[in-house]
This record gives sequence, structure tokens and C-alpha cells, in this order.
Amino acid sequence: MKNTLLVPELRELIETGQIDALRAFCEDVHPATAAEMIGALSPSESWSALRHLDPLVRSDIFSHLEDETQTEMLSILSRKDAADILADMPPDDRADLFKLLPEERREDILPALAQAEREDIRRLASYEEGTAGSVMTSDYVMLPLELTAQQAIDRLREVAPDRETIYTAYIVDAKRRVQGFVSLKDLIVARRDARVGDIMHTDVICARVQDDQEDAARKIQKYDLLALPVVDAGDALVGIITHDDALDIITQEQTEDIEKLMAIAGAHEAGAYVKTSAWAHFKSRAVWLVILAFFGLISGFIVQSFEGLLQQFAILAVFMPMLADTGGNTGSQSATLVVRALALKEIGSSDIMRILWKELRVSLLLGLLLAVVAFGRVMAFGGGSSVPEGVALGTIGFAIALALGLQVVTSTLIGALLPLGAARLKLDPALVASPALTTVVDITGLLIFFSTAKFFVGL
Repeated sequence: MKNTLLVPELRELIETGQIDALRAFCEDVHPATAAEMIGALSPSESWSALRHLDPLVRSDIFSHLEDETQTEMLSILSRKDAADILADMPPDDRADLFKLLPEERREDILPALAQAEREDIRRLASYEEGTAGSVMTSDYVMLPLELTAQQAIDRLREVAPDRETIYTAYIVDAKRRVQGFVSLKDLIVARRDARVGDIMHTDVICARVQDDQEDAARKIQKYDLLALPVVDAGDALVGIITHDDALDIITQEQTEDIEKLMAIAGAHEAGAYVKTSAWAHFKSRAVWLVILAFFGLISGFIVQSFEGLLQQFAILAVFMPMLADTGGNTGSQSATLVVRALALKEIGSSDIMRILWKELRVSLLLGLLLAVVAFGRVMAFGGGSSVPEGVALGTIGFAIALALGLQVVTSTLIGALLPLGAARLKLDPALVASPALTTVVDITGLLIFFSTAKFFVGL
């Protein structure tokens, strides 16, 4: 988000060269707030506001700028200035930004970075997107077993300026395998001469570099961790995922699930609505809508095949919207609950029978309730509708009520089955649940409705 409230004032400070006032503004507010203001400027103006700041302050503000603003700014800077900014950034943010740069710009900047930073970028950028390795940072603290609590505190004091977090330190052996961890509180309250190996916690929760990033973030959420260590195939510590990154991951994954539930394709990035062009929105929405519109022709064919029944019993047409809405609503409720439970790892595709049994019981109760409502609606307000001789209004009401009840049951079970089936086939449950659900429920609902009505009126 770009905050334009103070843009005229900032621009005036830049144009008049009031460096001290500009520096005071950036240092007095939170980096995220300063980034909102500076992000509303042009790339050249943004750099003019940042270039005179202390490197650490500049890095904090720059890291909070939107990705697009960061890449635009780096595109106009000299190689040295661009390298300086990247060098001061947190390792994970630096690697993410580096992957967004054009290949030519990467090759231009990389030689200007120190050897350690180049290797760190290459290593972090090498992990597949969506994995724990792709979102971890190499800014963490390791301590050997033999240090005392006082020596460990002294070590933390030395490395603190260059580390993203020092509140948890990991105890490793000679091969960097995690043996345990200590918190800053543990070290402070321990005796000065207590060995780190004696006071460390050995119940370490870890993630592997190839684990899904959402699974890693959920571990941080489940175990209330400030950071989650990430290990490679040899169990060596290679990075950590911090709680703030976990929050970003969960937000991103929820955004993705919501958009897939609404049949929106393409990239799913939190906070990207405003900066995404109308053409990009069109492309992400059009594909599924065209596919679903094509399958919607099946519903039209069903209605057409029962055209004679509708001509004789016009009252049936009155309840078609209610049938479609009720089926879609109950199916969506079931699908939403199952998709969320799958995302939170509360259930798996192997729990299909247990889930269907529960949803069946729920749907029977809902179906009975809505069937009574539908029957009452027919009997109370259906007297004015034309009904052929020999067919009682109560018969039509019972047929409509039964069809609606069956629709609720089938829609609920379909809503649960679709995401479970998708999970079994290693597909995204959110993508399958809502788009396919609406079409399938419409088709089955119309078949149930007309077939039931036809049977009870004796046609």
C-alpha cells in the first residue's frame, strides 16, 4: 500500500536538500510507515530519500517497500549502489528480490557483492519456490555445546548487530547437526558457569528444506515458536524461518485458497489487487468462467428435456431458483469446512468414510428442515398457481419438498467428496471444490427435481 499523505512534504524536503529533516523523519517513524510514504514517490525520488540514511535504517525501509518498487529502484541505480543495498538486506529478503531482477541485471550486480553474500544468494535462491528452503534466512545464531552461559551471552552480544534474531540460539555439533536450543531468557537466568549443553532444550522442532512452506509455517503456529530451524538431507542446520515470515506465508496461502475457491487462476499474491492490471484480472478469471459456462449448457439441456412437465406444472419453475441456491449453499458450506480442515492437516483423504458419515447426518437434518420450509411455502402460497385436474397441491408440495431434501443431502456429500478426491489425487482441494461444485450441484439438482416431480405427478 502506498500512502500519499506526506508525499508533497517529502518531495519538498528532497528538492530543497533538507537532508537532516529527511533523515530525522525516516529515523523517527517505523520503517514500514516510512516505506509507505517513500513508496509513493518515483524510483529516483525514493533513492534520493534513502541514499543519505544510515545503511541499517535504509535497509529496513527498503525491505518494507513493495517488490515492484524495489526492482524499479534497483534498475536505475549504479552497480555499486545496488550492491550496497542488497548487502545490507536480510538474507531471505535479498534472495527473494534477487530472483525478481532481470537476468542481465543479476549478472551485473553479482560481481559487486562480497563472496560470502554471492554464495548466500545462490544457495537461498536455488531452492524450489514454495518450499521451506525458499523462505528461510541464513541469519541465525549457533552455539557450541561447551560454552558457558556467560560466554554464550557474550557471543550473542558480538553477533547481534548482524543477525535477524538472537532470542533463540541453536546448539550444534561439529557437523552442524542440531542438538538442542536455548532462549535468551534461558541464558540470562542460568548460572554464569552453567554449560550450554546442560541447560539446552533437546525437544527441537525442525523442518526440512524441501518441506512445503505452509507446513513449516503451521509448525511455528502450532508450537508457538519465534523461529523454526531448517535442516538439509544430512540433518545439518542451514537456516531458520522466523515468525514474521510464517505470518506472511499463511496470509499468502489463505489468499491463494480463497481465490482458487472463487475460480480465479494465475498468481495468488496477498495485497496485489490494486497493482494488478485489468487485463491480468481478466485473464485470471476468464478461463474458469468459460469452462463453467460450457458445462452450464448441460443444465440448460436438462431443463429443455423436461419442457413439457414445466408447461403443465408452471409452479415447478417458481422453486427452481430455491433449489439451485440451496444446493449451492449447502455444498459450499461442506466444501469450505473440508478444505479448511485439509489445509490445517486436521483430516486427510484417508478419513473419507468418517467425514462422509458426519456430513450425511448433518445433511439429513438440514434436508428435513428445508423440506418442511418448502412444503409450507407451497401450501401457503401455491394455491394461486395453475395445477392440472387430478393432481393435489399437497402432492406437488411433497414432491418439491422431497426433491429439495435430496438435493441438500447430495450437495453436501458432493461438497465433501470433491476436495477429498482432489487431495487423494494430489490436486489442490481449493481449486476443485468451488468451481466444479457449482456446476455438478446444478446438474444433479435439476435431475433430482424434475425426476421426483415427474414420478409423483404420474407422468
